[in-house]
Amino acid sequence: MAKILIVDDEEHIRRLYKEILERDQHRADSVASGKEALEYLRQNRVDVIVLDIEMEGESGLEVLKRIKEINPDVPVILNTAYSIYMSDFKTWLAEDYIVKSSDLQPLRDKINQLVKA
Repeated sequence: MAKILIVDDEEHIRRLYKEILERDQHRADSVASGKEALEYLRQNRVDVIVLDIEMEGESGLEVLKRIKEINPDVPVILNTAYSIYMSDFKTWLAEDYIVKSSDLQPLRDKINQLVKA
């Protein structure tokens, strides 16, 4: 069982992802901001982080940079509704970039791939 951290400012997304990931036999925790994510990571170990880019008050790309400073080995999946950031070189710090959609299978597949690696 892998431990997944979901970082998204939208509560319904956090709840949905948590439910789906727990059905996949993962342990999922969630936080609503980058600040909360960084605090969480200083006290907890996680196997994968699912990180939104467009969050109120902060950029997920800046949060990604700080996550990698805390733990450079933790895999991060950027998960956003906007494909525009794909060309931003800051996204290269992440293991993958998945555009949000009603089909959660690509996200689930990537998480499963990362935790089995």
